[in-house]
Amino acid sequence: MTAAAHIPAPPMSRTLQGIICVVAGMVLFVGQDIMMKGMLTQYPVWMLIFVRSMAALCTLLPLVLWLGAPHRIWTPLWPWYLARAILFASGFACFYAAFPFMGLAEVITLFFSAPLMTATLAAIFLQEKIGLHRAGALLVGFIGVVIAVDPTSGNFGWIAVLPLLCALTYAVSQTIVRRIGEQDTSLTVGLYTISFSGVVIVPIGFAVSALLEITPELDHLRMSWPLPSLEGVLMLAVLGCVGTAAYTLVSRAYQIANASVIAPFDYSYLPLAGLLAFLLWGEVPPSSTLIGMVLIVGSGMYTAWRELRVPREETETMPIAQTVFTPGAPAVMREDALDAEAVLLDEDGEKIT
Repeated sequence: MTAAAHIPAPPMSRTLQGIICVVAGMVLFVGQDIMMKGMLTQYPVWMLIFVRSMAALCTLLPLVLWLGAPHRIWTPLWPWYLARAILFASGFACFYAAFPFMGLAEVITLFFSAPLMTATLAAIFLQEKIGLHRAGALLVGFIGVVIAVDPTSGNFGWIAVLPLLCALTYAVSQTIVRRIGEQDTSLTVGLYTISFSGVVIVPIGFAVSALLEITPELDHLRMSWPLPSLEGVLMLAVLGCVGTAAYTLVSRAYQIANASVIAPFDYSYLPLAGLLAFLLWGEVPPSSTLIGMVLIVGSGMYTAWRELRVPREETETMPIAQTVFTPGAPAVMREDALDAEAVLLDEDGEKIT
């Protein structure tokens, strides 16, 4: 009995670690976006994106320097990452610009059309195979998007297009990552994407504020950056730290666990965001949004379930639709991880513990 008490507990499986990381990341991303929605009444969207990017830079740069190879500061792929940063910054500027006009659940539901768009772009430009089942799931998902947008209603306007533009730019950035391949680690990709996005958001903000007439309802798109109070500085710091922590957790999840297993847990963002929006602001999404949400989530989870059932050759590339899609998080390349149930054998065929 005494000896048994000293037996160490078995290590947590990679799959379980991945699930815990991605769910924790979703919780933090919801917190980040709720903070963004509240802070847009005081600060312009450009300032919030810039601050969040600089906070991530201050975290990731020392981490990359400390870890060293295979992470690298200089990469010849920086023009691709600059293109991704432009897509990322402009897309999420559209995403957050819609916050004052739409409920959080509505914006998020439309954004989650990104996996559908990415899978379609990958099939067109990268010749990735889409079987009959996945094609049917994509069709159902796009029907869900149309229902969520509800273009036949009298409430449809240009605001509903903004989350879709964000989803499209996000999908294009994912396709770029897929085209580049795994020549850089996820930390290097994240460092460049986040850093560049903080830089390019400034000229984007100047251009938008010059082109648009900034009325009181568009005050969150102004280019004047107010000097924050001490409390405001703390809130901005928390915003940056929460976003960086969420990004790191989700990146880690896709590095250590099979993406097809943990991808459905990305969708935990939707009900959590909807619940908190209801509790904080009394937001009740329309029935069209709820129906569209069910179809979009069902499409993504069915695709993930199919990936678990369909055997693949070791050299076959996983479909791009299984990478991470989280509001406010730059897409990351995942490294192939050992399956949690894999068994290693020595030369004599004995199991290595």
